[in-house]
Amino acid sequence: MASGYLITGGLHIDGLMDTFDGIFAGKKKRLKAMKDSKVGSFGVQALVFITLIQIACILKIQNLVIFVLPICLFWGRFSNLFFIEKFKYLSYKKKSVSHKKFWNGFKKESLISIIFLLIFIAYQFVSITSQAILIKFLILILIGIFLSYFIPNILGKKIGGFNGDACGASVVLVETAMLFMHAILL
Repeated sequence: MASGYLITGGLHIDGLMDTFDGIFAGKKKRLKAMKDSKVGSFGVQALVFITLIQIACILKIQNLVIFVLPICLFWGRFSNLFFIEKFKYLSYKKKSVSHKKFWNGFKKESLISIIFLLIFIAYQFVSITSQAILIKFLILILIGIFLSYFIPNILGKKIGGFNGDACGASVVLVETAMLFMHAILL
């Protein structure tokens, strides 16, 4: 977990905290709360709960974490493709660069990710020897697709669009939900 925070500079976890502060600030103060450089109580609570859930899941998964973590990271980042495709960009300031400015549509943007996913699935079909493990694997793939769509959809409707903070929150929430699902099913 700490290595992920160091690699990203805490960008996604900051987005999670800012998004939760914004959601609970109310509709009129939402963007102002998300823009504020100070973390509010809801942001801190989100950080604590997410961190505790992630630690519990990693302790449950133990040695499989090296295989599970890349899958969770994949789905977390894939969720932003749905987010950007479906919602309008919310800006804190008048002139702001959005992911939408360079957006080529979901099909083009997701092509590399889908190819990677198909290669990974094919490899798993070849290497998995137990039918029970194969069924769990397929269930986790379906759950990943569902969560990658469902979580940004909820966030987008709640805040009325997307921005960098909401994308970061989506990454963290999907990663954590997938980690939790792996901990339950493995």
